[in-house]
Amino acid sequence: MAKSQGVSLSVIKRLPRYYRFLAELTARGVVRVSSRELSQIMGLTASQIRQDLNCFGGFGQQGYGYNVEQLHEEIGEILGVHHGFKTILVGAGNLGRAIATHMNFEGRGFQLIGVFDNKESMAGQLVRGLPVHHVDTLDEFCRANLPVAAVLCVPKQVAPELADQLVGLGVKGFWNFSHYDLSIRYPDLPIENVHLGDSLMTFCYRVNEYMGRSEPAGLTGTLS
Repeated sequence: MAKSQGVSLSVIKRLPRYYRFLAELTARGVVRVSSRELSQIMGLTASQIRQDLNCFGGFGQQGYGYNVEQLHEEIGEILGVHHGFKTILVGAGNLGRAIATHMNFEGRGFQLIGVFDNKESMAGQLVRGLPVHHVDTLDEFCRANLPVAAVLCVPKQVAPELADQLVGLGVKGFWNFSHYDLSIRYPDLPIENVHLGDSLMTFCYRVNEYMGRSEPAGLTGTLS
């Protein structure tokens, strides 16, 4: 199914959820699903689901619903999960190692081909079966292997210069954990800025609101 132009970011951000839930239905042997049934599983309205999928053309059939396996494949094509874009990861500290080790890059459209760090002591250590290279070898590696995406798990202060270097070497997009907003520096590149602290504070707000609503009357004071 061909992509539509001008699809909103909010719709795009929901596509991975569709892909994940449809994979679970496929694994359970479910052959077809209606927008109403899918809405109950995902916590969306049936109307929202139909609107989202209509952005990319017609998928379902009136009175039949959606073929689960086919819809899963179609959304996978839209997301590009079968491309296997060559990717490098820079910053093999605790966060970088966790991402490299536990993230299923291959199932989400990427192929991790290189890991880099600025510590000499880490050179040669294996992360996800890949040897850690020193960042001094980035130029040589990128020219030889032509990665198109980079995962940045580096301090904020080094991110701008590193990104400039990688863009000069042909990298086209960043999954960025550095807390430096690269989308401002490169507004035309595909960049996903990930701020785990922001997510945690959003969670804190929601917990705070929930606790405020559920706190029994008369128990909000401090015990002495």
